[in-house]
Amino acid sequence: MQKARIRLSSTEPKKLDDVCKQIADIAERVGIKLSGPIPLPTRRIVVPTRKSPDGEGTATWDRWELRVHKRLIDMQADERAMRQIMRIQVPEEVTIEIELKT
Repeated sequence: MQKARIRLSSTEPKKLDDVCKQIADIAERVGIKLSGPIPLPTRRIVVPTRKSPDGEGTATWDRWELRVHKRLIDMQADERAMRQIMRIQVPEEVTIEIELKT
């Protein structure tokens, strides 16, 4: 039987967990084996910017940070479950990748 590997990433962890919960509910309803959601390391993107625009004055810095949260779900690639997963309303902040493996 084929396996589906679903990778989810988002900058908002609450919306990411909501999508993961929807996928887990679908797997439970259909009755297929589900492994996950496995939290992957959060990627931190830090951008330091100088506060003074002209270079005069004190060297004070603002540090802006963007965190990208990731989850991984492995499940059996049942046709009925995959059709239901494709119909999930995914917010714009969440990216989803589905990879089928044999």
